[in-house]
Amino acid sequence: MNRIKMVIVMALALLGVAAGVPAQDTPPATPRRVGADTYVFGGSVRIDQPVAGDLIAAGGNVDVDAPVAGDALLAGGNLRITAKVEQSVHAGGGRLILDAPIGRNLRVGGGQVEIGPLAAIGGNVTVGGGQVTLRGPIKGNVTVGGGRVLIDGVVEGDVSAYGGSLSLGPNARLAGKLRYRSGDGLVRDPAATVAGAVERLATPGRRAAAPAQRDTGRDDHAPRAGVSWLWTAGLMAIAALLVAALPVTSMRVAEGLRTRLGWSLLWGFIALVCIPVAALILAVSIIGIPVALLALLLYIALLLVGYVGSAIGLGQWALARLRAEAAQRTGWRITAAMTAVLLLALLGSVPFLGGFVALLAVAAGIGAIALLLAPRPAAAATT
Repeated sequence: MNRIKMVIVMALALLGVAAGVPAQDTPPATPRRVGADTYVFGGSVRIDQPVAGDLIAAGGNVDVDAPVAGDALLAGGNLRITAKVEQSVHAGGGRLILDAPIGRNLRVGGGQVEIGPLAAIGGNVTVGGGQVTLRGPIKGNVTVGGGRVLIDGVVEGDVSAYGGSLSLGPNARLAGKLRYRSGDGLVRDPAATVAGAVERLATPGRRAAAPAQRDTGRDDHAPRAGVSWLWTAGLMAIAALLVAALPVTSMRVAEGLRTRLGWSLLWGFIALVCIPVAALILAVSIIGIPVALLALLLYIALLLVGYVGSAIGLGQWALARLRAEAAQRTGWRITAAMTAVLLLALLGSVPFLGGFVALLAVAAGIGAIALLLAPRPAAAATT
């Protein structure tokens, strides 16, 4: 029950941070200590004094520069951990940088996740994000999912990876098995080693294929340029289906993106941060595991629908500008939505810029859907 209350408090704190002034314009938040634990919420959070128990923090920017003796539960726009956490880390945010030892497990999610070479993880790692980089040594097993995943460090356990692209850098040393599902196959540096079996999992809806690997001599820790055309074709089909099956709803989502883009981005980022953090915290307790799994499944579906929703809005905007007389015709709207998905996929393949574009598209789409579902205050009666 205490953990559930913690989720609510963190969500409310994030709402206050996101709705307030930018984090860099606010003074650092003041920590509050309850027993050995430390709680701190605000626009700018900096931990520069050792924490004797657990650390629970949320804010626009969260910096952990002092050691934590217990667990760390963090949420925010930018998270940075540069001091040791003796127990586990549960975190979610727009960007997370971890470059310090973790005594037990690491469970994080975000738009961009970077695990540096100094981040020695004593247990298992579960991570999801748009762009994920793992360079630190990991004692346990790794489960990772993301648009682009790079493993360039030592992993003593097994690795399960799911994403658009998977790369093994020159410093990758996998002591266990590698099981992966990737639309672009496996890019493996000649110096990378995998002691166990390498198994490519079949993509849902496709027959199992033989393990596919490509060894390259280039520097594979750079993001790859290229589009998973099968994945893109599927997104285009989903966009067409949504426009055809839900013409009024898809039009309202597009209108919300056009007229309230700022609010859409705000609420989208809040959802991106709060949902995975809440699910990870609930997963710690046995009672909350079913709810956490359901929340994560819905979260994955929401990411997909949010991305496609942004494409529908972009296509509708372009159609209204270029061919206004066809903006209400379903056939033209389907064509515009599919073209917008293709355009976003091409932008998403651009190094460095691509991950940011995809993150904005997902956030805007989710926010527009949230605004559409939110109840509107009744209009005042006129006399």
